Amino acid sequence: MADHLQQSSPLLQEILNSLSKSVDQPQSSESELTSFLDSVLDAALSDPDNEDAETNAFQALTEVHNFISSPSLDQAIMDSISFELPMAVSKFGGVSERCLEVAESIIDRFISLCSPRDMLSILCEALAPPIETIRDSGYVAPLLNGLSKVFLSLQRRHFEQVKVAVPIIVKVLKARSLELEDEDPEFKNLFDRAMSIANSIRAVCVKLEGGANDKLRALLGLYVLQIMALVSMNHKVSSSQPFVLQLSSFFPFCGLTYLGVITGSVVDIISRTVVGEDEDDYMSNLSDVKHGASLSVIWGHASDEVVRAAEEDLASVRDELKNNQTERWQAVGMLKNILAPVTLPWELKKHAINFLLCITDGNIPHYDEHDDFSSYMSSIFAALQAVQMVIIYASDTVLRKDAFEAFKRILADIPTSQRFDILKALITKSDSSSMIAILLDIVKGEMHKESRHRLGNDEVLQAQYKSHPVLWTPNVLALVEMILRPPEGGPPSFPKDSDAVLSALNLYRFVLITESTGKTNYTGAVSRSNLQRAYNEWLLPLRTVVTAIMAENKNDCGLSLDAFCTLNPIELVLYRCIELVEDQLKQHSA
Repeated sequence: MADHLQQSSPLLQEILNSLSKSVDQPQSSESELTSFLDSVLDAALSDPDNEDAETNAFQALTEVHNFISSPSLDQAIMDSISFELPMAVSKFGGVSERCLEVAESIIDRFISLCSPRDMLSILCEALAPPIETIRDSGYVAPLLNGLSKVFLSLQRRHFEQVKVAVPIIVKVLKARSLELEDEDPEFKNLFDRAMSIANSIRAVCVKLEGGANDKLRALLGLYVLQIMALVSMNHKVSSSQPFVLQLSSFFPFCGLTYLGVITGSVVDIISRTVVGEDEDDYMSNLSDVKHGASLSVIWGHASDEVVRAAEEDLASVRDELKNNQTERWQAVGMLKNILAPVTLPWELKKHAINFLLCITDGNIPHYDEHDDFSSYMSSIFAALQAVQMVIIYASDTVLRKDAFEAFKRILADIPTSQRFDILKALITKSDSSSMIAILLDIVKGEMHKESRHRLGNDEVLQAQYKSHPVLWTPNVLALVEMILRPPEGGPPSFPKDSDAVLSALNLYRFVLITESTGKTNYTGAVSRSNLQRAYNEWLLPLRTVVTAIMAENKNDCGLSLDAFCTLNPIELVLYRCIELVEDQLKQHSA
């Protein structure tokens, strides 16, 4: 290695001298230069602790920088080597901090002497190879820094050229940020460059007027929201907050408001401004924009400093959402973008749940027959699924409790006529027995509430629920059957399905008792055919399975206590259901 170090500088000087004289055909010398740099780079990267190899890399970059800074260098050579050299020197960004600085200086020199339009294409192409070839953020940083300088040098068609570059920038930032560990020093290095790009786009906007200015500001808004999402993926929230403050300061300039981003309305507006009506594919490159929109408000909910940076009044936004059901539904739908992704820290999810509790707190207006709900059903459903994930997987007991309260409030905000459909879909899609049990208990609670209205003193509600029952329908029996006689065939699996089975039996018992004592049959549960079906297809097969498991575990001391604790409540409710069905069948036979 020592011999190689001693010979590196003369060999590099020879290559550079040859390159300076080959104005007509510099390609061969260019190839020699990039090959030489690659060999120096490999030596430095293969042994990161070797100070001599790092020094060799730094000296090689310094000589290249001196070469392209020479006033006597022909512009034709400069233009020619600009196609390969930026990528070659960027690879040194991960060797050391001083190598990164020289690499950035080399790219800055190209930007100052070559066509900005050409350099934009060259830098974007250097960022666009397969992600696995990008070894670290050190490679990306000089290229991102160069793009921030190129944007300022563009002379015309600013919006069109920046629009092409932004998806490439975002793709690289996302790929690298997902690979960084918490507290990785590269995190700051990477997002410092991302912020430089945002600042450059803003500086270009200031110089423009009219429609081009509006479009570029809208594009900057999308970029800011996308970076907000990426920077929030760092699980060390304190590392993210300085960047969140900087990003929030762009909100007034880009026309972003907390109410607009939390409802998604302003995101749709600026997206249409950027892509028009026929370029929806473009937004697939900015797939985290709505995540960033939601996160920007939740960061504000967590920090007054962030709110001040965005020049917002978060209290008035919360009040507006509390008083406007449509906007509240929109906000709930947007918050799924925080609660669902596993890449976001639990601390932000906790703040999102708290925000949900704030906008659903107190005497908020509900409109049972809201005409618009069908258009929000899918997003509300997805939000409820996301809240379920917090209930199931959060390790913080208080967070789980708050998430369940938020879940119930979101359900209560859904028109009564749609609520059962949402609950049924949640049960059907869930693979958690405990969650299914919770949902069935909610169904039972809703049915009990409807039953009270039907029997209460309010004549209007009495007439409504007697003539058009919402939950007291045969659909309830279908839910019970789905648990006690699974669609895939066979009896439920124990102990996996224990919670769901117990809850389904309790629901069925409640329906039987209520229908029989009230001498009604809204659900069809007490009709002879349904009683026989439940008896023969649900209850007796289930009794056989439960009895067999209990008998099998009587002689197994290791399992008997667990089995008893799990199955005993099921056995008790099961036998009560069998008794109720047998009593009803006797009445039909009398």
